[in-house]
Amino acid sequence: MSAEQPGVLEGAIPPGENTVLFGHDAAQSFLAEAYRSGRMHHAILIEGPQGIGKATLAYRFARHVLANPDPAGAPAKIVDPDPDDPLTRQIASGASHHLLHLARPVDEKTGKMKSVITVDEVRKAGKFFGQTSGTGNWRIAIIDPADDLNRNAANAILKILEEPPKRSLFLVLSHTPGRLLPTIRSRCLSLRLEPLDAQDLNRALDHLGAPPGGTDAIIGLSEGSVARALLLRNYGGADIAEAFVDIIERGNLSDREPIHKLADSLSARDRDVAYQFFTELVIDRVRAMAREAGAANDLAEANRLARLSVELSEHFATAAAFNLDRKQTVLHVFSLIFR
Repeated sequence: MSAEQPGVLEGAIPPGENTVLFGHDAAQSFLAEAYRSGRMHHAILIEGPQGIGKATLAYRFARHVLANPDPAGAPAKIVDPDPDDPLTRQIASGASHHLLHLARPVDEKTGKMKSVITVDEVRKAGKFFGQTSGTGNWRIAIIDPADDLNRNAANAILKILEEPPKRSLFLVLSHTPGRLLPTIRSRCLSLRLEPLDAQDLNRALDHLGAPPGGTDAIIGLSEGSVARALLLRNYGGADIAEAFVDIIERGNLSDREPIHKLADSLSARDRDVAYQFFTELVIDRVRAMAREAGAANDLAEANRLARLSVELSEHFATAAAFNLDRKQTVLHVFSLIFR
């Protein structure tokens, strides 16, 4: 991750600074038309897998709205922002008084990002919307992602969504909308984004300056996600995925050496991003196995794997909350899988 911006992967462009979006043309057209109609919903839930451009789309749409405060006079299309435009520079630097980005804060003691969006962060939204705009322009909050809201923070956001201020817009991002409070989902208009196809993913990686060689293999493993491609390319994700699949396909704990080797690698210093990739990989893989079992009409196995995915999610969450030893956390993952 970038030392300057915690949470930004190495090789990535922060969404607020990114002037190009690959794919999602239909979603951009929908947003532009909804805004121009003057009947746009006050809260839009932009959902889809991680790393496919949800945040970049949110920033592009926010800039579109702020640049055209009168919906009737807004262009019918969202265009690439001019990097030299003052509004673009304000948004990129986080200096816009009309745009608030809510995300996991950095822990001042550790310098690392906290595991959740806290209620203190959401209180910033209350103050933000409570201020009077001198220009009468819109006020926009990007919640990135809402999956990270803890319960108190989610309830605080819900109260604002229930009585939204005038000329306010909430762009609520979610990788797994099923984790959100049903009451939050019910107050948002859902806009689903799909993973990028191979062509758009290739273009996105080229835009980020991906070096030649190995790109085809990375695209095949990326599942349409730029973030996953960067993790595979820059953080040893391909090796982690290969080691995990090899252990799973072995089907038992008879040979523990590869498991300990993987656990040692993931628990080493400065491996935060690789460890996070592993946690997501494990859960995604088990969920995929559950879907495969369901498709094969093995409902008992599908149910077992579905329950296992929930148990693994809770295991990782508990380990993060109590800062448990990562090696033991990884080892216990395989004990659960091969139980």
